[in-house]
Amino acid sequence: MFKALLALFICVLVSCSDSGSTSSVVDSNTPVSVDSLAGMVLVNAQKKEVQLGTDNPFAKAIERPQMTVTFDYRYSLGKHEVTCGEFNSLMKPSFGLSLKCSSDKIPATDVTYYDAVLFANERSKDEGLDTSYTYVKAQFDNEKHCINLEGFAFHPESKAFRLPTEAEWVLVAKNYWNAEKSWTSENSEYKLHEVCAKSNSETDVCDMLGNAMEWVNDWLGNFRDTTVANYVGAPDAGSLRMRIVKGGSFRNAVTSIELYNRGDVYTVTSSTRKDYIGFRLAFGAIPEATWIDAGGRVVESRIVPLTSTMTIRSLLGSYEAKLAFRNDVTGNLAYIDYLSGSPLVREIADSLDVYHPDISPDGKKVAFCTGLEGVAGSSELYVRNLNAEGSNLVKLNVKSAAIPRWRVIGVDTVIVYVSDAGNNKDESSFKAASTWQVKFANGKFGEPVKLFDGAYHGGISGDDKLAVSGSTRLRARIAKSGSTVMEKASDTVWYKYEGDSEQACNASLSKDSSKRTLFLDFGGKTGARFVGSHYGTHERLLVVDSTGTLVQTVASPENYAFDHSEWVIGKNNKAVATLTNAEGAHRNIVLVDLSDSSITKLAEGDELWHPCLWVKNEESLSDIDLDLDSAGVYFVEGQDGTHESIGIKLTIMWKHKNEVDILCVGSSRVEKGIAVTEMKSGFATNIGHMGNDLNATLYVAENYGVNHLKKLKYIVLSVDIDLWLSKTDFSDMIFTNTPGYVYDANHNFWKDNLPEYFADVVENAANYSESAKSNFVKTRGFYSDEGVEWGAPLVEVDSNWSKKQVQNIAWNLNLLEKFIIKMDSLNLKVVGVIFPQNPRYRETGSWGRYGPRHSLAAEAMESLKNMDSKYSNFVLMDENKDGNHDYSDEDALNTDHLSLQGASKLTKRLDSLIKSLK
Repeated sequence: MFKALLALFICVLVSCSDSGSTSSVVDSNTPVSVDSLAGMVLVNAQKKEVQLGTDNPFAKAIERPQMTVTFDYRYSLGKHEVTCGEFNSLMKPSFGLSLKCSSDKIPATDVTYYDAVLFANERSKDEGLDTSYTYVKAQFDNEKHCINLEGFAFHPESKAFRLPTEAEWVLVAKNYWNAEKSWTSENSEYKLHEVCAKSNSETDVCDMLGNAMEWVNDWLGNFRDTTVANYVGAPDAGSLRMRIVKGGSFRNAVTSIELYNRGDVYTVTSSTRKDYIGFRLAFGAIPEATWIDAGGRVVESRIVPLTSTMTIRSLLGSYEAKLAFRNDVTGNLAYIDYLSGSPLVREIADSLDVYHPDISPDGKKVAFCTGLEGVAGSSELYVRNLNAEGSNLVKLNVKSAAIPRWRVIGVDTVIVYVSDAGNNKDESSFKAASTWQVKFANGKFGEPVKLFDGAYHGGISGDDKLAVSGSTRLRARIAKSGSTVMEKASDTVWYKYEGDSEQACNASLSKDSSKRTLFLDFGGKTGARFVGSHYGTHERLLVVDSTGTLVQTVASPENYAFDHSEWVIGKNNKAVATLTNAEGAHRNIVLVDLSDSSITKLAEGDELWHPCLWVKNEESLSDIDLDLDSAGVYFVEGQDGTHESIGIKLTIMWKHKNEVDILCVGSSRVEKGIAVTEMKSGFATNIGHMGNDLNATLYVAENYGVNHLKKLKYIVLSVDIDLWLSKTDFSDMIFTNTPGYVYDANHNFWKDNLPEYFADVVENAANYSESAKSNFVKTRGFYSDEGVEWGAPLVEVDSNWSKKQVQNIAWNLNLLEKFIIKMDSLNLKVVGVIFPQNPRYRETGSWGRYGPRHSLAAEAMESLKNMDSKYSNFVLMDENKDGNHDYSDEDALNTDHLSLQGASKLTKRLDSLIKSLK
């Protein structure tokens, strides 16, 4: 497909001028072989710099401040966006995905970010190269588009095809930013055009401005007012989960597209798919890549989560799980909270050297020490909150304390620790150390109490009958009959071969009644005899029972060995450990299921030590007669912002189902335009969301609101005439591909048999991002921001709608009228709100952002007014007034959404209207 017809040697030397002119210099010393890099130019970026973002105070927060990026490498970039023909030639045989395009030469659009990176991988494999992207598992929608790559990781060190970084893209684009050679709304007729149709494909890099908006490689992160070398974006999705798109498209006016823009009007995530977003490829390794996290810190050692929240729930039975560990590169405590939505690694940066973290029984705190198992000497013990700040740090004021382990004794929570965690081979040295216990309550330590001599840091059983230790020798303290290990007990050494003790380490005593001990050995004879073959150091997890008898082993993956083994807190028969490679680097943390010996990778990094995995016990759900993989699962990781928005808002509705008497439904104009917590006329909730059609609006109102909101009196819905160009496009996307909606429909939306615990199940069913929770929970679904201005009127589609689109207006009007009639029979009132849009649409041929012609809109308005007159339970609230409204720039978030100020204004008017209806 990509084989060359001839040999070519070319290099494009990109200048750093801010002018819009094109500059290229052939450098025969840096040849590019067309045979391996067809359709690309080599960018000699060494010692060059580029500015990302802007200092314009009116720009979006994600575009400020301006940051300088320097380069010390070369890379190749596609002359044009990947075409439909190129895309289909690789993706159809590999994944069954084939785009429907008017021409093979137009940009491949309507693809997710994941589609784009899978194409890059296929291009690399087609050329016999390693890939830039790795993942554990791929998830596809019904149309074969990839919507999630579990365990996704970008490897900048790989010399392979990939998406360009934002910095790489801007470095080239600034020299080819030419409106006269671009397809924008001024000349595109609102459609894609063949690549390089307005440029010379032999000498130019085409269509950086307009035609298709383009994916770039980076996660969206914050800029810093500084200079950064080889910048590759944020290390992970962060709380926003947003990706970056550049260059505008055929739908945008040239005056609205800036080189520093980083997004679309709507939120862009990895699974976003739009008919105007495509991509071009880059090629080459990025040496010593620099990531900057959400806090503006340069990330020294990137750690990648490899399991999704859904996988964690499948493996552990709960989303409420946390993994804490040491990043040995930085010495910091790092953790993953699987309840926070898409798994993210958080690192608590401070001056403390963190070893052996142990998560508290309630999952809210973590204890750790500064000493290491097997190394004698003093150690400090600390407890802190397990959050991003690591707040409420408390130190135990003793001479030395190492390897903390939490226990619950009656109503008290205590920490067991040892005075010295050194090598326990020598009997006298081991007995010279001791095991202690200290109560921890209300953020404070109590008075430490010595339990017994000997450093038993492997744990004490729940019945106080057994304590273990493993640091060269597997030692056990066994209570005598009728006593406990704190009283009368004998000390012994387990794991012997013909009377001789064998080396053992990383001992961990289970917290269940089995009192099994997990440990590692050094390829000992006892283990080899049990297994039936020889193995190397730490190549087996071993388990002994409460008598020290070897009962089970699990082999490490080929070419790896285990280290830092621990039982999982809250789950029997599960263990967590690190994997070391042939060079001894601890690159992975894994979950080991001892029931079937399966091993699942949880995280990947440079050096990951001492994992502790905590899981909340959810045995209380065991008697629930619901499919917990479906009930209330209105959002699945990998789905876009539309699914997450409506999903979390339905969850909020279920929580307040016995309080709501005003239900607000509709498009994102409802979400950003009705501040429900400010309403005085009743208790309201907001289920407005982006990616909406009228059918979806009424589907939610009837099947969820009418069926289950027993106090419901008013339904407020958006009347979006410009969105009536379609019928059920968004309904089909939302309600047919998500388990929760399918499950509800299969049970007749629980109209007559709603389980009393259903709302509780819904609240714990789907795992929403922290940003979604912070945006919507307290405000009951409302979210907007400070006013910017109406700006230039953005027209997204040709206002001269097709015949079919025009017919859809009548279809939507009919759908609305039937709904009004049905609600009247139920004694429910309906308020239809026409939200204000940019008043400057009066100067265009389009009534609103998506059309239609003003004459068509006038006809629809006449029908709506007739409904208002005809039906006593329907009120039309026209706040747009064909653009002749009183909503100022301060009231506008953008061309068709209200700001916080505008929403407050409209909400007061809506509140007054509803009061008058009473």
